[in-house]
Amino acid sequence: MADLLRPSVAIAAKDFLIEWRSRTALLSATVFAALVLVVFNFARDPASLSPVVLAPSVLWVTTTFAAMLTLNRAFMLERENEAGEALRLAPISPNAVFLGKYLANLAFVGVVDLVVLPLFVLFFNVDFGGVLLGLIGVIVLANLGFIAVGTLSSAMAVRTRFAELMLPVLLLPFLIPPLIGAVQATTRILAHRPLSELMGWLRLLGLYDIVFFTVCLLVFPSVSDE
Repeated sequence: MADLLRPSVAIAAKDFLIEWRSRTALLSATVFAALVLVVFNFARDPASLSPVVLAPSVLWVTTTFAAMLTLNRAFMLERENEAGEALRLAPISPNAVFLGKYLANLAFVGVVDLVVLPLFVLFFNVDFGGVLLGLIGVIVLANLGFIAVGTLSSAMAVRTRFAELMLPVLLLPFLIPPLIGAVQATTRILAHRPLSELMGWLRLLGLYDIVFFTVCLLVFPSVSDE
């Protein structure tokens, strides 16, 4: 296990340090999220639609598409610096590469979420008092599986000529279950519904995380060898 975790943490730290220095993906995702929230804020009619009704869908559409901008960079760093072959030839398991990229993407998307949530409160005036911890739990639960699929999809898309266009095509069909579950859970949390009404959607997100993380971990070595 240590032989798997050490290179994974090293790869994640390397990617995060490179991205933190350039801030290319993080700035793009943050600006994109802010623009989407502004558009939704001025497009809605406050008199006819309560913010609590619209808020969950807006929050997850914004964070999902903003996250795609960071996922697109997962394997582009090696392609831009012609280091992809060196990474594949390194004396480490392909699963360590996947876990490293996965951890880095979790950190990137987490930073984007930390920026989006205050902007979301500012534009939609949604009160997170008393439900913030529950909302963070749903965000983490949804991100775990979504980012696993996104990391694998990024590894597949980077080998094509139009990687930026291929990633959404590969990823979006797999986003339907976690996106529905996250929106439904968030709606009930913001409405202060009892935990029993949330459990079904939380189980869906948890099952999605376990199944797709395992599948992506098993499939990645074959993807990296091709």
